[in-house]
Amino acid sequence: MEDAGPIRRAVAWAGGLNLAYFGVEFAVALTAGSVALFADSVDFLEDAAVNLLILVALAWAPRARARLGMGLAALLLVPGLATLWMAWTRFSAPASAPDAGLLTLTGLGALAVNLTAAFILAGARREGGSLTRAAFLSARNDALANIAIIGAGLVTAFAWRSAWPDLIVGLGIAALNADAAREVWMAARKEHAAAA
Repeated sequence: MEDAGPIRRAVAWAGGLNLAYFGVEFAVALTAGSVALFADSVDFLEDAAVNLLILVALAWAPRARARLGMGLAALLLVPGLATLWMAWTRFSAPASAPDAGLLTLTGLGALAVNLTAAFILAGARREGGSLTRAAFLSARNDALANIAIIGAGLVTAFAWRSAWPDLIVGLGIAALNADAAREVWMAARKEHAAAA
C-alpha cells in the first residue's frame, strides 16, 4: 500500500459519522423500546471502533494487519450477539410495539449516515485489504439493516401493531453481521497466508 492517505481519510470520516449517530440512535432506542434500533446503535459503536483500529493498523506490516482483520471478524459478531440477547429478553417478557414514528425516522437517519459511510469507503475497500473491506461491508450491511428498520416502522404503523416486525428485523441484523464476519475472516486468512 503506497499511499494510505486516502484510505485514512475515508476511514476517519466513516468512523466519525458512526460515533456521532451511535449517540442519537442509542438514545432513541431506549426511548422507543426498540430491539432493532438498540442492535443498530450498538453496531454504530462497533463500526466506530473498527474504523479506529483500522486507522491505527494501516501503518502495520501486512501479516499484522491480516491478524487484526481476523480479530475484526470476531468483533463484527458483537452487535449480532447483543441483538440476540435483547431479542431473547423481548421473547421472554413480551412488550408492546415500539413507537413506529421514532423507528421509521431514526431508521431514515441511520440509512443516510450508512450510505454516506459506504460511499466514502467504497473507493478504499480493495486497497486496504481485509481491514477496509471490514469497514465497507459493515457500512453496506448497516444500510440494508436500516432499510429493514424503516420497513418495520411502516409495517408497525400501518399494518401490524406488534413487537414482531421489530424483533424480526433485529434478528435479521444479527444474521447480516454474521455473514460480514465470515467474509472478513476469509479475506484475512488469505492475506495472512500470503504474508507468511
